[in-house]
Amino acid sequence: MSSLEQIESVEGILNKHIPEGEREEVLKILYGKETKPLDLPLSALSIAEKNNFEIKGYSFTAAPEQLRSPRIVRVGLIQNQIVLPTDRPIKEQRDAIHQRIATIVKAAAEGRVNILCLQEAWTMPFAFCTREKKPWCEFAEPAEDGVTTELVKDLSNQYNMVIISPILERDGNHGDTIWNTAVVVSRGRYLGKHRKNHIPRVGDFNESTYYFEGNTGHPVFQTEYGKIAVNICYGRHHPLNWFMFGANGAEIVFNPSATVGELSEPLWGVEARNAAIANSYFTCGINRVGTERFPNEFTSGDGRPAHQDFGHFYGSSYVAAPDGSRTPGLSRTKDGLLIVEMDLNLCRQVRDSWGFRMTQRLDMYAKSMAAVLEPNYEPNIIS
Repeated sequence: MSSLEQIESVEGILNKHIPEGEREEVLKILYGKETKPLDLPLSALSIAEKNNFEIKGYSFTAAPEQLRSPRIVRVGLIQNQIVLPTDRPIKEQRDAIHQRIATIVKAAAEGRVNILCLQEAWTMPFAFCTREKKPWCEFAEPAEDGVTTELVKDLSNQYNMVIISPILERDGNHGDTIWNTAVVVSRGRYLGKHRKNHIPRVGDFNESTYYFEGNTGHPVFQTEYGKIAVNICYGRHHPLNWFMFGANGAEIVFNPSATVGELSEPLWGVEARNAAIANSYFTCGINRVGTERFPNEFTSGDGRPAHQDFGHFYGSSYVAAPDGSRTPGLSRTKDGLLIVEMDLNLCRQVRDSWGFRMTQRLDMYAKSMAAVLEPNYEPNIIS
């Protein structure tokens, strides 16, 4: 294990080494307006302590308005390691993760979470690096009524919660095709799904072996708590992907991910936060934790020797607000639940203040992009 993997959190290092008198100013520069710690009930804290996962809570505020009441929503983000080794039977692996997540969801309910999002492909190891079809395709299941969706329906109904459940989907109506899909369930009812728009082909992340780019566009789900969308993993690297969810009215965009330190960690704290600023909505980045070792060696096509794992998933899940502020991240090494209270009125307040929507030039961009797509396009370079 490298020294990087042993770092518990960046925030812990800052708190340990920056003098108290300077710490507040440093954190303001790094993270924007302070997010206040959120008092969590003892029942939630007790579940976390008993079951060995981290739990943290923060709150974003908005200015009081005369004509609108506050629109207070609590979101929950869960990051977790796999529970059993990857060589155990598929059903045992899936059932163990189901049981683990059900326990953490109970803590989220005790913390009065309204909307909960799980990490990308949460029911399984992130086996797409192996490019092996057997046995990993057995984790795929129907989005509407698969065993995982039925579990999530029960939890959602029991706790009066909206739950976003990213799974490996098998579409039996279209030739058993496989998709990387986020299922949205509201109070026990299947609300809809979104399929991952952008598929990586970098290093070990050659996921097009299993599924192609999604065909669901940029849907926004109207829930009783607000309008939400799901930008799955690699889509966070594409600014226009974030933009389209905002154009369709999203107020909170969740980014369930699975990404490792050497590949992407310098980008992690930047991309979702930039999207929150540019699109005047809240963003929620969720990354799994741990190192997953597979039975067979695989290669990446990048000259590295064959290997059985592809690095450390660094957790660090966080929430960013449209004013550029953000919460501290969860641990880089532990399972965790982040509970964040937010006032959705902040979205419009930031739009009024900065005017990004009003000053954007979509007409100009649309014309230029249409020209770029033409085969005879020539870049507008003046020399």
